[in-house]
Amino acid sequence: MNVGIILRIVLAWVVAVVVAAALGTIVQSVYNMSAVAGLGVEVPIREWFRAPAHDLVFFGPLWAAVVAVALLLALPVAALLVRMVGGGRQSLYFLAGGVAVMFALGLMATVLPVTPIAAARFPTAMAFMALGGALGGLVFARLTPRPASAG
Repeated sequence: MNVGIILRIVLAWVVAVVVAAALGTIVQSVYNMSAVAGLGVEVPIREWFRAPAHDLVFFGPLWAAVVAVALLLALPVAALLVRMVGGGRQSLYFLAGGVAVMFALGLMATVLPVTPIAAARFPTAMAFMALGGALGGLVFARLTPRPASAG
């Protein structure tokens, strides 16, 4: 494998992490704002936009680190499955990204006394955060070179 291909793979992984982390962060923010509104607090519309921007700066890097590790483990597994199956490349990377994020959230909930991600207390939020991971996996598949036999 030449240096150009390796750099392309690394860049694709970075872009996938950014996409998945940004989407997961926005989900986290929206669920937090919804919880505040659910307490009967009136939340001005500007706060619905300001909170995600704030969370992208302050929560996003932490979530990106979790997503980076999850995708670093899952994407090579997807690559191996693509080689073994010989097709379904985009679907397998999509699935790998989603499973990786869901696994990371589940692992944190199991290992830590309390999850540091408030939205992860809600199954729908976990599913949306996993969807962010899945989209990150799809981005990775789209940005990386296809093996000759992959579909």
